Amino acid sequence: MNQPTEPKADKAGVRRHNLSLVLRTVHEAGETTRAAVAARVGLTRPAVSSLVEQLLDLGLLVESGKTFSGQAGRPGTVLKPADTGPAGLGVEINVDYVTVCVVDLTGTDRVRRTEHLDNRDAEAAEVLARAARIAADALDAAAERRLTPAGAGLALPGLVSGGTVRQAPNLGWNAVPAEALFGEALAALRPATAGLPLASDNEANMAALAELWFGALGDLRTFLHLTGEIGVGGAIVVHGELLRGAHGFAGEIGHLVVDAEGPRCRCGSRGCLEQYAGQAALLAAAGATDVPDLARRAEAGEPRPLAALADAGRMLGRALSGAVNLLDPEAVVLGGIYPRLMPWLAPAVAEELAPRVVSGLWAPGTKRLRPASATTDASRGAAALVLHDVLSDPLAYAKAPGV
Repeated sequence: MNQPTEPKADKAGVRRHNLSLVLRTVHEAGETTRAAVAARVGLTRPAVSSLVEQLLDLGLLVESGKTFSGQAGRPGTVLKPADTGPAGLGVEINVDYVTVCVVDLTGTDRVRRTEHLDNRDAEAAEVLARAARIAADALDAAAERRLTPAGAGLALPGLVSGGTVRQAPNLGWNAVPAEALFGEALAALRPATAGLPLASDNEANMAALAELWFGALGDLRTFLHLTGEIGVGGAIVVHGELLRGAHGFAGEIGHLVVDAEGPRCRCGSRGCLEQYAGQAALLAAAGATDVPDLARRAEAGEPRPLAALADAGRMLGRALSGAVNLLDPEAVVLGGIYPRLMPWLAPAVAEELAPRVVSGLWAPGTKRLRPASATTDASRGAAALVLHDVLSDPLAYAKAPGV
């Protein structure tokens, strides 16, 4: 009997893989040379040069004109990702605002639009149409910069799977086909975007990806990420990958119960974390109009805001201690409204974590609790999700749909 043989690797498939390998290597380096790429990926210099020429022809890489030395041999012309061509469109829809950004292959925000809107009293289709209008405006600006959307990422508050918001308590959404509604609204404004690839995820997951890819984490790859907005979102990153759970709903730390006799939450439970540490609850407890007002009054030493921040920090610490004991992250990253409030939140959080975390690794001063980077948010993570698809298969996105 003839033994089955392993199929030989298809030459076109191998080249496609190597194109991605070279493009990702240049992207990670920011600026590099053909020789440096060849040394990094283990391919011959002629092979790398051939791949680079194709990526240059596709408009995904550019040569800067300057040379770079630092290795044996002649100085090489510097390669870097193109800042025109395929780009990621990121759209964050939250309770009280919509943010849209367009990010190029260098990872740079080229266009950003934010509109502050109260989305709680609007129909889901209306909110998504508003977001599409803002996105269309951003794409106008992107076109002037010779950027073409390779896809769009939607960052949405609540439980998201299969393009649908299964539940978003703070918006009152249930079973909303968000990708379909947004795509239809955008295509109505810009017919050329019909069929544009769409992806969607929970906004906390998108914010965690932005921190992972654009933040100041260094080599840190296992962390919890909390986003403080009207609610409190959470994401879990393990060895550089999102931990999604069986149904994609992992990370809902805002709905961990920290006081079983506490106030009723929109999710139907009582005493959820966001009833103490969410933006609305925190501002109400402090008697503040907005986060800048809260920070100003805390800086002035007003007792009520300081007490509200201390209470919120304690509740955050309680919820986080359970998560830290369960998941053993290297760090907890606080995003959204929290970085601005860290001077008052962090001490109370640390006081709760130190005695409750059994490993003993979270004593005050260990710097495992850190603010999110100022340049990361969920819209940027949503755009980066598109760019990672481009980097993974350059040929599929070299001729993205027009704007």
